Amino acid sequence: MAKKRKWWSGLLVLSLVGVLFTGCSTNNTASSPTNAPAATAAPAESAAPDATEAPAADGPVDGGTLVTSTFSDIVNLNPLLINDTSSGDVAQFVFAKLYNLDREGNVQAEDWSLAAELPEISEDGLSYTVKLKDTPKWSDGQPITADDVIYTIETGKNPETGSPLISQYDKVKTVEKIDDHTVKFTLSQIYAPFLYALVQEIVPAHILKDVKPTEIQTNAYGTDPAKTVTSGPWKWTAWKQGESHTLDADPNYWGTVKPHIAQIVYKIYADQNTEVQAIMKGDTDHISAIPVTQVEAVKADGDIDIIQKPGAQYEYVMFNFDGKNFPDSYGLFAGQKTRQAIAHALNRQGMVDNILKGVGALMNAPFLPDTWADPGDAAVNYDYNAETAKKLLAEDGWVADAKDGILTKDGHRFSFELQYNAGNSRREQVAAVIQQNLKDVGIEVTPKAIDFAAWIDQNVTPGKFQALLLAWSLNTPDPDAESIFSSKYFPPAGQNSGWYKNEKLDQLWVDGYSTVDQAERKEIYKEVGKEISTDLPYVFLYQYGQAIGTGPRVHWAEEDAPEPSLGYGQFFHAIKWWVTD
Repeated sequence: MAKKRKWWSGLLVLSLVGVLFTGCSTNNTASSPTNAPAATAAPAESAAPDATEAPAADGPVDGGTLVTSTFSDIVNLNPLLINDTSSGDVAQFVFAKLYNLDREGNVQAEDWSLAAELPEISEDGLSYTVKLKDTPKWSDGQPITADDVIYTIETGKNPETGSPLISQYDKVKTVEKIDDHTVKFTLSQIYAPFLYALVQEIVPAHILKDVKPTEIQTNAYGTDPAKTVTSGPWKWTAWKQGESHTLDADPNYWGTVKPHIAQIVYKIYADQNTEVQAIMKGDTDHISAIPVTQVEAVKADGDIDIIQKPGAQYEYVMFNFDGKNFPDSYGLFAGQKTRQAIAHALNRQGMVDNILKGVGALMNAPFLPDTWADPGDAAVNYDYNAETAKKLLAEDGWVADAKDGILTKDGHRFSFELQYNAGNSRREQVAAVIQQNLKDVGIEVTPKAIDFAAWIDQNVTPGKFQALLLAWSLNTPDPDAESIFSSKYFPPAGQNSGWYKNEKLDQLWVDGYSTVDQAERKEIYKEVGKEISTDLPYVFLYQYGQAIGTGPRVHWAEEDAPEPSLGYGQFFHAIKWWVTD
C-alpha cells in the first residue's frame, strides 16, 4: 500500500497539505484547485481507459455489508498521526472532516462536513473564520465544538507530538474560540494551501486533552477501537490485527444524510494477487488497486466493474542522507553526480512499458504531469544511459573493484539495501529492475520487502533505512511539498525521512506558498523543478494508473461514483452507496 498527507502510499497521501505513504499502485493527476489555471496537457503515456459506467440498481436500500480490502494493516487511526494509506482508508469511514473535496478537487462544506459553510477569509488572506454546524456529535454523544478544532490544530503543530500535520499548521499564529461553533485562525504569513489544510479530521479534546503531546503516539486512542471515539457515519467496532477491521453504522450519526450500508468490513490480505482473487471469487466487494498486469483478467471475469483513471500518486526511489544508516557512517549518496548517475542507470521508460503496461507517465519532479505546477522541460530528464552513468560515477571518485567489478570509494563498497513493502507485486518487479540496472554500472543492491505497517512505523517514519522504493498519495491538489523536502521537517516532527537538506529548495518552498498569485507560484515551482531534478533527493519514477474494482452487490448513483483522481477517491461519497444480495 501507499502513504498520505502526503501519506506514504504503500503507499501513501503528502502534506503538501496532505500526503500519505502509499503501499499500492496509482496513476495520474490531482484536480486543479478552484483558482488554478487550465491544466497542462497530460503526457501521452499516462493515458488511461475511460471509467466504466457506474453499477446500476433500482434505488438505494438500507442494510447489508460492504467488504473492501487491502494488503497491509493500519498503523494508527488517530488523525493526528495518520501517515499511511491503510490508516487513511479506515479513517474515511469513521471520521468527519471540517471540509471535504468535491469531484473537481474544490473545498466544500458538504452535508457530512463539520463546517456549516465555506470559511470567511480576510482581505489580507491572513484570517480564516470557520463556522461549525451545531449538530455534530462524537460517537460517545458529546458535541463537537470549537474546543475540538482548537485542540487538534494546537496539538498537530506541536513538535512534541510528532504529527505529520505540523507543516500545514505551523503557520497558524493563533486559533481562537469565538463561540462554541465558531473558530478564527490567524496565520503568521500568507499560506496559499491553507484552505486545503482545513480538509482535515478533528480529534476529541474531551478524550485527549490531558494526554501529554509526547505520549500521543503511545496512547490507546487510534489503536484500540473501544477507546477511539469517532465522528463519522460508521464506528470502529473491531480490529483483528492482520485480518480485518469492522465498522458499524452509528445509529446516532448526526448528519442529515445517513449511510445506507449497515456494516463495512476492511479485510487485509497477504498480497495484491490474493486480494484480486478474493474479489473475483466474490469474497470481497471492492478493491482499491488492481495491479495493471491483472486488469484484463478481472475485466474478463465480467462481474467486476472497473474504474481506471489517472490518480494522485507517484512512485520514487528515496536516498537517505543520514550517514548513521550506513557502515562506518559513510553515506553512499552524498555526491550529486552519484545520484545523477543512478537516475541515468535506471530504465524508467522500460518500467512504464513493461511493468505498468504503458499506464503511467514519467516524472522528473514532485508535480503530477497534467497539473498547473508541472515544470515541464524546466526539470532535468534523465535518459536511460548506462555509459553516462558510469562516467558520472567515475567523476565522483568511484572505482570498480578488480575482483567483482563492484564500485568502491574511500575504501567503501557501493552496496546498499533497497526497502519496499511486501505484497506489492508491481514494486517487487520494479525493485528487481533497479537491482539489475544498477548492477550493470557496478552498484550492488539488495532488495528487501517488509510488512508495510511495520516498515512505516519502524523504518520510514523515523528515517532508518539506506534507500527505499515507495510512493506518495497526494491528499489535495496543491503542489506544496515542503513537508517532505524541507530541512525544517526532519523526523520525528516531519516527513523528510531521507534527511535531505538543500537551503535553496527550503526557501523556494516558502516562496511557493507565500503568495496566492497562481501565475507567480507556477514560476516558483518551475524553479523548484529545475533545482530538485538536478540535486535529486529522489529519483522520481512515474505517475501510475490505479484500477478500482467493484463487485455486483455494490451500487451508487452516477454522481457518487468513485473518483480515482482524488486522494481516497476510491471511497468518494460512500455514505450514499448501497449493497444488495
